[in-house]
Amino acid sequence: MNIQKGKPEKKHSREWMEALVIAAIFATVLRVFVVESYRIPTGSMERTLLAGDFLFVNKYVYGPKIPFTEIRLSGVKKVERGDIIVFKFPKDRSLNYIKRCVAVSGDTLEIHDQQLSINRKPSTLPVHAQFIGSRVPAGETDYSIFPQFSNFNKDNYGPIRIPRKGDVVRLSALTFPLYSSLIADEGHDVSMQGREVFIDGSPAQQYTVHENYYFAMGDNRDNSLDSRFWGFLPEKDLVGQAMMVYWSWDPDISILTDPLGKLGSIRLERTGLVVH
Repeated sequence: MNIQKGKPEKKHSREWMEALVIAAIFATVLRVFVVESYRIPTGSMERTLLAGDFLFVNKYVYGPKIPFTEIRLSGVKKVERGDIIVFKFPKDRSLNYIKRCVAVSGDTLEIHDQQLSINRKPSTLPVHAQFIGSRVPAGETDYSIFPQFSNFNKDNYGPIRIPRKGDVVRLSALTFPLYSSLIADEGHDVSMQGREVFIDGSPAQQYTVHENYYFAMGDNRDNSLDSRFWGFLPEKDLVGQAMMVYWSWDPDISILTDPLGKLGSIRLERTGLVVH
């Protein structure tokens, strides 16, 4: 009797285990190739996205990458101006950043007195974007701005062309700060010797770009570490497009400032907010 009774229990346990394994595999595939959850850690996208927002990111839309490779599968569309994108930070790919794509490959970007223009046409400021700092006048140099040694600043920038795959760029002492990190990131040894540029040990007067690039900026224009400071965003670093906020809480609220503690920090009004 005991042996006969134990067989169905053992079979039932095995079925549950198989179901859990299948569910785990499905969840992993979904997370790697389709959609993933991210948390907003800083205020660089305020007021569009707030620190403490949790959102779903569509990884399929631009084509997901196969893990541990540089192989990207086909997506359903290309990155467009205005898309809010998640990407690997090119200067430290262990970090994920979220910004708005303001210019795509082949665009010419310029900022004059905080007004962004793309291909000489003024670009409308996103609905919830903001400026919270003092305006910096043209000609006032900021040495933290990309490219190094330019006379650009956060409010007066460019004109600058966003590199496109197949572009042939001229190399000189003047353009070296603009393209050196791009060339190095595409797998070459690049250096300046005197006033001449060397690539992989040979003098070079030009370089053919191998990849498409983008220019990303935060909606909180005065509080955003974006392409104005670190340069072009390579296509290979794209992770996906922000979709919607599914949960939000204010990280600045604690039991010391609100009797409800974490319950008081919940921002229910942001739940289900579509990101655009």
